[in-house]
Amino acid sequence: MRLFRFPQYQVGQLYSVAEASKNNTGGGEGIEVLRNEPYEKDGEKGQYTHKIYHIHSKVPSFIQMFAPEGALIFHEKAWNAYPYCRTSQYTPCQPPNEYMKDDFFIKIETWHKADMGTTDNPHGLTPEEWEDTEVVPIDIADRSQVDDLDYKADEDPAIFHSEKTGRGPLGPGWKTELHGSNCPFMTAYKLVTVHFRWWGLQGRVEKFIHKQEKRLFTNFHRQLFCWLDRWVDLSMEDIRRMEEETQRELDQMRNQGPVRGMKAGED
Repeated sequence: MRLFRFPQYQVGQLYSVAEASKNNTGGGEGIEVLRNEPYEKDGEKGQYTHKIYHIHSKVPSFIQMFAPEGALIFHEKAWNAYPYCRTSQYTPCQPPNEYMKDDFFIKIETWHKADMGTTDNPHGLTPEEWEDTEVVPIDIADRSQVDDLDYKADEDPAIFHSEKTGRGPLGPGWKTELHGSNCPFMTAYKLVTVHFRWWGLQGRVEKFIHKQEKRLFTNFHRQLFCWLDRWVDLSMEDIRRMEEETQRELDQMRNQGPVRGMKAGED
């Protein structure tokens, strides 16, 4: 993701997380925020969050058939020490949901760097790890990278123009045109590690999760750019107040109305 300076992108990221959470909550599913507070550990400072994701309809039917009741509830713990962030997702490991325990986890690590995607091995992996890593570039203005079910014209960077900043729309050659210009840019380098140990399903489920993470990253950053005029004037104090309000709204929304947000589709 490019077109933002570090502090500016952080505000946009947090605003968009809150809005996307509301857009994906309803009908008994969605996001529950347990904790959202500052942390400091080993010299690292940031914001810690602990959320629960209720996602039964957001996984394909072949997983729903095998997953016992309560298994499709995921805990997420995240440490946002911007420009570095790390997130761990896992199924509950306390009774009565001891499903899979350590046999399943998703880990997402992100480095935000002021370049145009030119940093090689940004997470400092060993040569063996880097060789086994698939690099998947995401272009938020490329319509072909968006599922038909997800496309919204008002969330299309190739159409959107910011009245407040003058940024956009992003044409086919936007990355080349902006390189070396005065427009701010940066890249979010995400490292996704998926572990799902279940004989007969491991490869299929891990492939599905990687596909969904790319889909999520693509949709989220398209929204972030197209919501620019909503958040560009906000401060971090504004964001923290918004997060408190969102936490209360999510508690009310979860059991109201229809299921909302991104559906899984089938593998």
